[in-house]
Amino acid sequence: MSDVFLVLAQAPGGLTCFIVPRVLPDGTRNVFEIQRLKDKLGNRSNASSEIEFNGTWAQRLGEEGRGVRTIVEMVSATRLDTVLGSTGLMRKALSEAIWHAEHREAFGARLIDQPLMRQVLADMALEVEAATWLGIRLAHAVDASSAGSSEQAAFRRIALPMSKYYVCKRAPGLTFEAMECLGGVGYVEDTGMPRLYREAPVNSIWEGSGNVNALDLLRAISRNPESLDAYLQNLAPAAGCDEAFDTGLRDVLNALAQNPAGAPARARWLAEKMALLLQASLLVTHAPSAVSEAFIATRLRQAEGTYGVVDMGAQDIDAILERASVGG
Repeated sequence: MSDVFLVLAQAPGGLTCFIVPRVLPDGTRNVFEIQRLKDKLGNRSNASSEIEFNGTWAQRLGEEGRGVRTIVEMVSATRLDTVLGSTGLMRKALSEAIWHAEHREAFGARLIDQPLMRQVLADMALEVEAATWLGIRLAHAVDASSAGSSEQAAFRRIALPMSKYYVCKRAPGLTFEAMECLGGVGYVEDTGMPRLYREAPVNSIWEGSGNVNALDLLRAISRNPESLDAYLQNLAPAAGCDEAFDTGLRDVLNALAQNPAGAPARARWLAEKMALLLQASLLVTHAPSAVSEAFIATRLRQAEGTYGVVDMGAQDIDAILERASVGG
């Protein structure tokens, strides 16, 4: 579906990155033989195919034999896209769930006024806002890196894989929970919720699945120690805000200080914990206290289960829902 493709192919010097244009400079079509379109779970409007190059023109990009390193720069950019895309899917699903709850009555009251439904929706709203602030912060780091900021480049190297790991994994669960808020009608194609649900897993799988991103996080920390320093600087605004935050940070630092031989087995735990701490710090800095305090209470202070399980009785649910409401 694109006009230009980046592909890896073997060259005399090893695996190399090439640019393959769909249209050649003289206006003729490049050879691009589609063997079949893939029958995917979702994401069908974005066609994927198995192709064959037979006399296809391509131009080398980067050094011969260093194709993976060259194409990784593209992967870093698209990992930001996956975080933003998953966040957008979650925001859409949450908006549909809140709108339905505001207009559907059951047991003598609107769903939005039912205590248990309010807790579920508020919990989901925390997830979406945290992902939104994280996506904005990552976008700034990518833009600043392109402009030459070494500090932001260091932060990007460590923040992108952890964020891609965590946010993209949260999208399918939240989308399903939002679908369930609509009840049986949420399972009907006319609502659009099934399409959101089918779309939700793709960002976690593409551009490096969960294990790949978790291990990329470890590699970034090992090869670029300045990345960890940049990450810790971004946590500074939240230091001392809550005992649970400080405890979580100590747990991360202790894990990093242990024998590296055991680190890969804890890579997923580390990616999740580091992403949560970064989200908490961003919310402390930019979001209302009702949001940041509830996020820390439900994500760092308590062992979270499915949405709505964690007790939010002490949190300002009214403020959270008003902020997340479509009309709010």
